[in-house]
Amino acid sequence: MIRRFTLYMLCLALAGVHGHAAAEQPTRPPTTVVFTADLPTEGSLVLGVFAGNELGPLGQEIDANADGALTRAIEALEFEAEASTSQLVAAPRGSGLQRILLVGLGERLAPKSALEWQTIGGNAVQAAIAAFKTAPPLAFDAPADNTADLAFGAKLGSYYFDRYITDGERIRSQGELTVVTSAADAVQDIYRQALDPVADAMWLTRDASNEPANLLYPESFVATWQGHFKALDRVKLRVLDERDMRKQGMGAIYGVGQGSARPPRILIVEYSGGRAGDAPIVIVGKGITFDTGGISIKSAKNLWNMKFDMSGAASTMGTLYALAARGARVNAVGIAALAENMPGSNAQRPGDIVSTLSGKQIEIRNTDAEGRLVLADAIHYGDITYDPVLLVDLATLTGSAARALGNNYAALLTRHDELVPDFLAAGELSGDRVWEMPLDDEHFEAIESNVADVINSGAEGPGLSTAAAFIGTFVREQTPWVHFDIAGVAYSDEPAPLKASPGSTSFGVRLLDTYIRERFETH
Repeated sequence: MIRRFTLYMLCLALAGVHGHAAAEQPTRPPTTVVFTADLPTEGSLVLGVFAGNELGPLGQEIDANADGALTRAIEALEFEAEASTSQLVAAPRGSGLQRILLVGLGERLAPKSALEWQTIGGNAVQAAIAAFKTAPPLAFDAPADNTADLAFGAKLGSYYFDRYITDGERIRSQGELTVVTSAADAVQDIYRQALDPVADAMWLTRDASNEPANLLYPESFVATWQGHFKALDRVKLRVLDERDMRKQGMGAIYGVGQGSARPPRILIVEYSGGRAGDAPIVIVGKGITFDTGGISIKSAKNLWNMKFDMSGAASTMGTLYALAARGARVNAVGIAALAENMPGSNAQRPGDIVSTLSGKQIEIRNTDAEGRLVLADAIHYGDITYDPVLLVDLATLTGSAARALGNNYAALLTRHDELVPDFLAAGELSGDRVWEMPLDDEHFEAIESNVADVINSGAEGPGLSTAAAFIGTFVREQTPWVHFDIAGVAYSDEPAPLKASPGSTSFGVRLLDTYIRERFETH
């Protein structure tokens, strides 16, 4: 018995050493997009075609060099060039190329949103990788801003989380994408200034969320994002460790983390892009790097995907990265509330009562309702420290959100109805769609405890709304506050035009970047 126990402890120690060593490996950089006006003279090509066999200047150049053979091939294939459709053809003689993947751009004069152009770009690069295993140059003849959106979509659509795959035949990651456009300089300026920083932010967010929990835990999450922010201007980072939490009375987040050998952390990123003295936007993200449920342990089914329970924190950091990288003219603060919820010998129990930074006392009814606990301290810290012009939290919080809205919408809950229309509009523009759910006085009344101020679970009423009410208990009523429950949309096993790889969707980065751009930077 003693021998087996010693061997078990040795295995744990070795696993810990291996985990820490692997976590220190450098992350791969996001795909780079380069722009050129020159068509390739060999290999393959992806070529955008408008409906009605309408070629732009690049396609016309290929067609002219081949005495109209490209047009005849398109007509023979009856390729209608509807948006995001594709067709592989042999390249015409005289072009120097081998194969051309035709990509439909739809009607040239039909208005399309930026999101629609991005979707075409994402589908195009995925079709190219499926056809060629690596993406050849993508030639698009559309207006400069539309082509920039196509490039943005292509970069996001080329995201694959395959860094732990060793079979070269299965690796689809692209180090570089080349976009050919007759307006290369203009497209490049638009893309690099406004779009590429957001694409990078979403890429880094996806990487963080997709990492396994043995490699990404509170301390390594902090180290990872410290590395990402190092090269950005007007950014300051601070970290609160378990000693700081105990000193400040943050018993809610500390209580969640105390059952794990990996201690909790709060990562605070301050970006000063606005005027000095202007109140910042504060974004707080739930960062449970793995959720076993604690003593109220979960069932084994789908337990593996609890590594995604830190998606709110990842998207919070991603949003701050996007704002800082594109030089947004705002002040903003991102707070990641990080803990691993494990059933260790020191784990908190159902029935425990914990104190919080706010002074309120929480009765623990269910240790699997831990996300709201880490947010209780972090969101109150953000509220009282920064007196924000807007306070937002992102959390994979309840199964109720996923059951109510599926994987199409995140749930939006707030006490401030005037904030809702702009967020709904930002959701439609960005593709990170949201839908308002109710938050009323009865939801706050439902979480009152008989032995403390509030209970963390088991309240009467809908779990989606009572969970939001719990978080709202730690936000001052005068603070403009919006809660997003992203449980149904933070990750997906299904590929999508802007996300080829199963896993993280980076939900929230585009939503908040778009909202801030539209609401705070254009007025």
